[in-house]
Amino acid sequence: MANFEKLFEENRGFIFKYLLKMCKNQMLAEELTQETFYRAYINIANLKKEEKASVWLCSIAKNTYFAWFNEQKKLKPLESGADTESPFDNQELLEDKELSKKAFSALHTLEEPYKEVFMLSVFAGLSLKEISSLFGKSESWARVTFYRAKLKLLERMR
Repeated sequence: MANFEKLFEENRGFIFKYLLKMCKNQMLAEELTQETFYRAYINIANLKKEEKASVWLCSIAKNTYFAWFNEQKKLKPLESGADTESPFDNQELLEDKELSKKAFSALHTLEEPYKEVFMLSVFAGLSLKEISSLFGKSESWARVTFYRAKLKLLERMR
């Protein structure tokens, strides 16, 4: 229990900022942070290396965010003014949605650590230096991994 409290105190600010970058909403980020640590508490036995706790927590936070996001998509009601939009607007929206689906799908086919490094950089806004310290690797490792992740992602989207 004391170890979890220490884990919580050392990482809650970081996880909150990570989620805030992803969802752009302070209240939601606070709620998702709490849910992340709840899930971490339940699954603490799955933490193999304590020095990798922040990466483990980021993974839980990312999954918590996407679970929330997917739930919101299911709950979203049809907007009442939908028939006032022009067909051109709907076509652009559809194309953006299809591209987003394709990118999201391609992202989830990336192997680790490419997927995690890419998500930490793009969604969490972490610098390559911060990412390298999370993984206990050099900054050049983070840079090369991020670059390769981008190439793999582009290749899979084609």
